Amino acid sequence: MTGIEIKNVSKNYGNVQALSNINLTFESDKIYGLLGRNGAGKSTLLNIITSRIFADSGEVLIDGIPAKENDHALRKVYLMSEKNFYPGRMKIKEVFKWTRQFYPDFDEDYAYKLAERFELNTGKSVKSLSTGYNSIFKLIIALSVNTPYVLLDEPVLGLDANHRELFYKVLLEKYSQSPCTIVISTHLIEEVSNIIENIIIIKKGRIIKNETCESLLASGYSVAGTAAKVDAYIAGRNVLGVDNLGGLKQAYLLGKIDGELPEGIELGKLDLQKLFIQLTNQ
Repeated sequence: MTGIEIKNVSKNYGNVQALSNINLTFESDKIYGLLGRNGAGKSTLLNIITSRIFADSGEVLIDGIPAKENDHALRKVYLMSEKNFYPGRMKIKEVFKWTRQFYPDFDEDYAYKLAERFELNTGKSVKSLSTGYNSIFKLIIALSVNTPYVLLDEPVLGLDANHRELFYKVLLEKYSQSPCTIVISTHLIEEVSNIIENIIIIKKGRIIKNETCESLLASGYSVAGTAAKVDAYIAGRNVLGVDNLGGLKQAYLLGKIDGELPEGIELGKLDLQKLFIQLTNQ
């Protein structure tokens, strides 16, 4: 079977249960959003997949091959994380050169093209990079390794709005030209909502949602209008949240529309971030 299979994986740190009996599959050539609050277990899961840490129980299979300490399987996966494992004195262009030793399909020419687009000076050393450019440097590596599975843990940390927009553009360009499985673990839910195809929400080490973005957003809707009309409509309904702007109001609700909407009420789509907050606060 192709894909990354996580089977009955659990992990504890002392008395803290980071992951509890996780069963999950990342299928080939899809973009996933791995969403959760701080400490939910997202990074732990990604680190277990790549054998940076080991599960207390369960196993991970990559294309049907056990991944634990298996170079053949792990070479198919690249994890970009907050930690930087490159020597601080090494220059970016030297990192590009050495990456090919570990990932034979690394496209050095493409990496240099991305460095130019992001205005990254490849003559600089790793330790001299700012927080934003350190993220850019690691993103360029992740986008150039050409592994079947790319895991991105908080990929836009420290990036300004222009660089974040460029990253999402480049990511979709790369995916359309050379599809692979991409897992994006992030807190910036609104920014990735138009990119991700499947959503996995993890809460306190357990998967609470695992479905397509389309089906998840179809589980509710939004209404907008004057505050008085919206308040009257949402009374007794399952409200996720509201936004107020002067005398106008927009409310986000779970459930299906029952009956016709009153005059003066406009129908809209559910907000992914509002849904996420509600699900992880419950």
